[in-house]
Amino acid sequence: MTTWQPRDGTESAAGWRLWLALSGRLWPGDDWDATPASAVRVLRDIAVTCADIRSTCPVDAPVQRLVDSVAFVVSLPLELWRDDHVPVDADRAALLHGDLAGVVEHAAGVRAVLAAGGGWAELESR
Repeated sequence: MTTWQPRDGTESAAGWRLWLALSGRLWPGDDWDATPASAVRVLRDIAVTCADIRSTCPVDAPVQRLVDSVAFVVSLPLELWRDDHVPVDADRAALLHGDLAGVVEHAAGVRAVLAAGGGWAELESR
């Protein structure tokens, strides 16, 4: 989906919530303990936000396509790494980095679509 325009206030609020969820830190922070489980913890929060938006926004709302794409993209590394509490070595770090980079890239695209359609493009450029 390359464009999105909210149909009403409910959909606009859903888009805003998704944009905010994707605007936070997606890479591990200074407190990262070098485990994949810790690295993907933020993806759980995004998945919860997506589930909440799905339950509060009409099924036929165009924003749901964006929500579904984000839920799918974050589910892959989340399922793969969430129970892995062994610190990464160089090979696993490269794999984890690749998985997180895919999420970051997708999130940037979705944020851009949401910002343009929701009128928040100025915020996206900051």
